[in-house]
Amino acid sequence: MTSTRRTFIGVGAAAVLADPVFGFQANERIHCAVIGTRGRGGTFYGPLSSRKDTLVAALCDVDANALAGAAQSVEKRQGRAPRAVEDFRRVLDDKTIDAVFVCTPHHWHGPIALRALEAGKHVYVEKPASHVYREGQLLVQAAQKHRKIVQHGTQMRSSEVTARARELLRSGIIGDVKMAKAWNVQRHSHRNPVADAEPPRGVNYDLWLGPAPERRFNPNRFHGNWQWYRDYGNGDIGNDGIHDIDMACMGLGVDRLPIRVTAHGSKLDLTGEREYPDNMMCVYQFDNNKALIYEDRGWTHYGMNGFDSGNEFYGTKGYMLFSRRGMFQVYFDRKGTKGPGMNGDSGIERHIDNFLDCIRTGRQPNADARTAHLSCALVHLGEIAYRAEKVLHFDPKTETITNDKQANAMLTKEYRKPWGLPG
Repeated sequence: MTSTRRTFIGVGAAAVLADPVFGFQANERIHCAVIGTRGRGGTFYGPLSSRKDTLVAALCDVDANALAGAAQSVEKRQGRAPRAVEDFRRVLDDKTIDAVFVCTPHHWHGPIALRALEAGKHVYVEKPASHVYREGQLLVQAAQKHRKIVQHGTQMRSSEVTARARELLRSGIIGDVKMAKAWNVQRHSHRNPVADAEPPRGVNYDLWLGPAPERRFNPNRFHGNWQWYRDYGNGDIGNDGIHDIDMACMGLGVDRLPIRVTAHGSKLDLTGEREYPDNMMCVYQFDNNKALIYEDRGWTHYGMNGFDSGNEFYGTKGYMLFSRRGMFQVYFDRKGTKGPGMNGDSGIERHIDNFLDCIRTGRQPNADARTAHLSCALVHLGEIAYRAEKVLHFDPKTETITNDKQANAMLTKEYRKPWGLPG
């Protein structure tokens, strides 16, 4: 990278030191692009355009209306208009952009992230990093091959609450942690079926579909509701559930894939249209004699233990209640005697800081590609087990389902041309 196009922040040239791994000069602004400006996109282009160590150089969206509003917001914050583009490939072609934030619907996460790494960009990819299992494998390989930073959007990995909880769990305060339970419980409403229609003006619908199967535009499968259809989303387990599953992996201390998976789900609320169940229970068994349970209920307005998203870590001496809403509390004995506890933030800004710091230093971030894959794998394997309606046996070495060929085929999917995966 050259320094001629960069903006320096109040230091002389003699104070600028090049990083030996990435060749990135420590006090240069990191030029960023946000791909997908609705929803989670605003979580990034807002803070990034307000920082002095970053520049939002480009915004990308297939919806011209959303793109225009986001560009105006960024220009107002940073005093400089970002380049506004419809096609993400124009972002990847721009050699001046260092890092991309992928905030699209799920079916685009893997294809864009992999192409961005191939183009030499660092990647922050929103959860889940993969729409199907195979994409996670390729993401790990691509991050290693291209020696770029990948940060997964499971931001509690960067929270002080998580750091302290992990420290206590590793110290053995509740003994040997044998089991973790994760839950996501919140009331969802689902839209009634509607007829296909023409795409809204200003939307490149063909590019929005991308690798998904070709079909006519339907309002239910677009903004704000696409996550309930398998062509684009991962249902509740891959929407909010991935956060809680990721924290369950952290608390359980597992750094491996499971060996057995079973799942059950159904539709208890029969109103509205969607392709996923509104309740699910998944159980994962690991080869180190540990187990993880995931539960979601999308038809109730109340959570569990006071939290819509949470975890419990069960040890041989006690247990810990943990929530990504920013708290944990340790309990002992049958009386529920309290041990250490903490309240804090959800880690969003710290997670961005961690990503940017790692771009400068070459260190691995708190939610790197492998961490992302291990957690997202549970999303995909749980959903496959639900569809297969059987206990699945999984080989972590070959990363294959060994007792069901049809289920094993669900680890990947077909991609509409020309959007097959690179690599």
